[in-house]
Amino acid sequence: MTDYRDDFTFLPDLAVRPLGGSVIWANDEFFAEKENLVNPGPAEYRPSTFGHKGQIYDGWETRRHRGKPGDDAAIVRLGIPGVIRGIVIDTAWFTGNYPPEVSVSALAVDGYPPAEDIAARGDWVPLLDRVKVGGDCRTPFAADDENRWTHVKLTMHPDGGVARLRVHGEGRPDPALLGLGPLDLAALENGALVLDCSNRFYSSPNQLLYPGQARVMGEGWETARRRDDGNDWVRIALAGPGTIRLAEIDTSCFLGNSPGAASLTGFTRDGTEVELLARTDLLPDTRHRFALTPPTDAVQEVRLDIYPDGGLARLRLYGELTA
Repeated sequence: MTDYRDDFTFLPDLAVRPLGGSVIWANDEFFAEKENLVNPGPAEYRPSTFGHKGQIYDGWETRRHRGKPGDDAAIVRLGIPGVIRGIVIDTAWFTGNYPPEVSVSALAVDGYPPAEDIAARGDWVPLLDRVKVGGDCRTPFAADDENRWTHVKLTMHPDGGVARLRVHGEGRPDPALLGLGPLDLAALENGALVLDCSNRFYSSPNQLLYPGQARVMGEGWETARRRDDGNDWVRIALAGPGTIRLAEIDTSCFLGNSPGAASLTGFTRDGTEVELLARTDLLPDTRHRFALTPPTDAVQEVRLDIYPDGGLARLRLYGELTA
């Protein structure tokens, strides 16, 4: 078992493309496109694959400054705004062309101003001071800030290439949008968070809480095959204490490896366990929807048990937050 308090990389990457992350601006991307920074999965490399501008890299790479002053920067709009707990600078495959130092700053923006306006703002807040990084390696940096951010800026000092930028943290919704309609209390974008799980051999349980539909098995949560009498589980902190009225347990894309059954248990603010969904058989490749009878007290955490193991695409828990 892994707890996010021991390793911030257990938390979701708020900047990754499948969550809606986007690289909206860069001052230079001569050799390799800025959009690669937020691609899911590790960077790939094929030697001796040359384009019109040189070796093709799966990352963001700028031209050489040749001693001229200035630094290169790229701005990422987080797919899910939130509190940032840690940053990973991944320079995979960049060996003679990585930046010797980088820094990261953040910004909270209302609405949807143009990228040029965001780049021109002078109120960026430092999250990671200028630090040294190596070539062809992943370097993690913990962050200690409780503010909600919508954008981050990666600055290379002075130039070079970075394969991936990972921004791990906890989603925080826009308070102005809460209460305007049915709410998925288990969505990352609404502030839900995976606290712990029994197994994440094939993929992260955070993907259960992603928006949209999974397109392949790799976009859900899948455990290793159990060889004992136990079962796998994941525990989730909801967006806030609330009342759950509808559960959706989605096994889409999981055919020969979906769980045989599942159950849901809620936890109230004083830690009392309440049954939300008794152990119920599941079908492969199916979006199951279950009407729930809410308990008297509000629920703030939920444990999903699957029997005995397998994979799920998504978990949705629709309801309302308490006052």
